Amino acid sequence: MSFEKNDANINRHDFLRQLGFAGSALAAVYFAGHLQSCTNDRVSPQPTNLTLDLTDQANAALKTNGGYVIKDGVVIARSNTGAYIAATLTCSHEGKNEITYQTDHFYCTAHGAKYDNAGKGLNSEGKKGIRTYTASLAENILTITA
Repeated sequence: MSFEKNDANINRHDFLRQLGFAGSALAAVYFAGHLQSCTNDRVSPQPTNLTLDLTDQANAALKTNGGYVIKDGVVIARSNTGAYIAATLTCSHEGKNEITYQTDHFYCTAHGAKYDNAGKGLNSEGKKGIRTYTASLAENILTITA
């Protein structure tokens, strides 16, 4: 194989073809760099002793049933019964960090996946469920653990 000096730039396809890649090998090389949109690259970490001071103004939403805050990849909410609950920010449907809380369930704003307060899926988008965490209250300190 010989390469001629040429001042013009060539595209990736032509370059790989000159190197001898063809057919499925060419497709594999070309598409390998284009599959990132299908990967789950936004997984929230599991909390290890995450604490929230309920007297802090940043956590004021937790004083109201249905309110929530997001901290360190965790959605912490006060359910409609007044219980404190927590779940991952990462939706199981497509791995997007889009979970919020809506009065009585966790909800993914990206595609509409719904999860009950225990993380069980409530619709087809949420069928895999989401990870939930233990929330415990001591005085005004709410602790979230895996």
